[in-house]
Amino acid sequence: MITFSVLTLFPDFIESFFQTSVIKKGYDKKAFNYKIKYIRDNAINKYGQVDDAPYGGGAGMLLRPEPVVEAFESLQLPEEGRKVIFFSPKGRKIDHEYIINLTNYQNIVLLCGHYEGVDQRVIDSIVDDQLSIGDFVLTGGEIPAMALIDAVARQLDGVIKTHSLQDESFSHGLLEHRQYTRPVVYRGMTVPAVLTSGNHKEIELFRTTDSIRETMKYRSDLLENNKDENISKLINIIKRELNDVNN
Repeated sequence: MITFSVLTLFPDFIESFFQTSVIKKGYDKKAFNYKIKYIRDNAINKYGQVDDAPYGGGAGMLLRPEPVVEAFESLQLPEEGRKVIFFSPKGRKIDHEYIINLTNYQNIVLLCGHYEGVDQRVIDSIVDDQLSIGDFVLTGGEIPAMALIDAVARQLDGVIKTHSLQDESFSHGLLEHRQYTRPVVYRGMTVPAVLTSGNHKEIELFRTTDSIRETMKYRSDLLENNKDENISKLINIIKRELNDVNN
């Protein structure tokens, strides 16, 4: 079973996340476990200080190494099967492949920085990976931590039904096909007829083709790594159709 350990200055924020929606259901089903470590419990003085001004000057404050490292060490986790993650704009962007790989670990430790970040010696001594959820800056690591936990947890048995994961975006290197529900006609916009035909073979072909079209439209870079011959054939057919339309 995976245990998510979150090192944070805002434990209530994280606790409320674990008590909400699908994540709560997964925890209640014992699909995973979690621990929340309040960094300020290891403050350097009675005033709860955990930060200080950066050497060399500059705006903002940095988390000192002592409270963070001591909070981490108090978890007493074995190195084997452990991954320690720090969220930073410097980090690699999280993708589906990385999320799937994390399901192989028993302990995932998530360090949520704040202010201007953390003393570099924290990263050098305990962090395995630095991760980012995009090219922008947040006030802390709590939101990325919750995003990562959500992404990993939903891949675990008992959290979401397996068949619900099969055709999601990125599961086959493609974005998900467009989805429709009732009514058939809404303000002049009609559900594609094939989806109401009951012909499962045609529906499957439509959805695969639509996934390719959506990927070409929004994330064409994903198609560069495609190795599925059937997908490649459909890609070529769609490209020929587009060329015919443009010409």
